[in-house]
Amino acid sequence: MRAARLLTIQMLLQTRGRMSASALARALEVSVRTLHRDIDELTAAGVPVYAERGRAGGFQLLPGWTTSLTGLTPSEAEAVFLGGLAGPAADLGLGAQVRSAELKLLSALPATWQGPSQRIRSRLHLDPVDWYREAAPPQHLQAVSQAVWHERQLAIRYASWKRTATRVVHPLGLVLKAGVWYLVAARDGQPRTYRVDAIETLDVLQQASTRPKGFDLAGYWGDAVRRFEAELHAGRAEVAATARGLAALRQLGAPVARALRDVAVADGEERARVRIPVEADAQASAQLLRLAPEVEVLGPPALRQAVLDRLQAAAALYGCKLQRTGRAPRRVRA
Repeated sequence: MRAARLLTIQMLLQTRGRMSASALARALEVSVRTLHRDIDELTAAGVPVYAERGRAGGFQLLPGWTTSLTGLTPSEAEAVFLGGLAGPAADLGLGAQVRSAELKLLSALPATWQGPSQRIRSRLHLDPVDWYREAAPPQHLQAVSQAVWHERQLAIRYASWKRTATRVVHPLGLVLKAGVWYLVAARDGQPRTYRVDAIETLDVLQQASTRPKGFDLAGYWGDAVRRFEAELHAGRAEVAATARGLAALRQLGAPVARALRDVAVADGEERARVRIPVEADAQASAQLLRLAPEVEVLGPPALRQAVLDRLQAAAALYGCKLQRTGRAPRRVRA
C-alpha cells in the first residue's frame, strides 16, 4: 500500500508539476502528516523532491527528472481498455487514435496479460446513448472539440429555448450525458453550458481562450446538474397512485424517485397519497396525465385544473365533450 502511494506521489508531481501538501494529501486520501512522512521517505530513497515555501509553494521534482516506475498491474490494464469508449471517441474524430493507442498498449503488455485485457471488450459493452435518441454526433462537435483542445475562442450562433443569439465564448470542456454532447464555456468570465446540437453556426477564432483559475470540469458539471434539477422541480404536487402508478412515477426522474424511495401502497388500500416534486403546471400536467388512471392529481388546485383542461382539449379534438361532475378529489389515507 505504501509503495503504491510513493509511486503515485512521483507520478502526480511528474504529470502535474508543483503541488501543495494539502492537494497531494487530498489526491492520496491521507493526512498531511502522512504525506510529509512519505515525502521524507522518497527523498531518503534518492528521489529529488524539493519544497518551496510560501503562498504559491509546494512540492515538485527536480526539472528533467522522470520516474521509470510506470508499469501497469493487470487490473489497471483492464481498466484502460474499459475506458476507451469507441462511440464517443469516434464522435470526436479520435476513433483511429484510440484503436492505435490500445494496440500499442496491448503489444507492450506481458503475453499473460494480453488475454484478460482484451476480454474486457468481448464481455462488457458501454452504450452511453439514451433510449429513443439518435446516435449521430452533432454537426459541429469536432470543430468544438478542436477549439477545446487548442484553447481557441468560439463565435457561435446558439438557439436556446428562449431565443437565438450570437456570442463569443471561451471553451472549457466537453461533457457527454445520456448521448447528448454539451459544451462548457466561459462567457463574461462565468462558466455556462451549451448543447452542441443547438449550435447553428460556428467560427473558431485565432484568439486564445481564457480559463478561470482552478476551474474543475467535473465539479462544475455536478453542481450544474444538481442546480438544474432543483430549479426544474421547484413545485410540489399531491397525487394518489396505485402500486403500478408509483412504479410509473419513479420513471419520471431522479428527484421523483428519491421522494418515493420508501413509499408503498398500504395493506387494505388501493392507492397511496404522496407529495412529489414537479415542473411547472404546463409540463407537469402533461407528464402526470399520461399516467392516468393509475395516478390522480389531487393538488394543488392549479395543477389539477391544468390536467382537466388537457382532458377537455383532448376530448374536443376527438369530437367528445366531457361532463363535469363537480366531484372533489378522492380522499386517500396518507
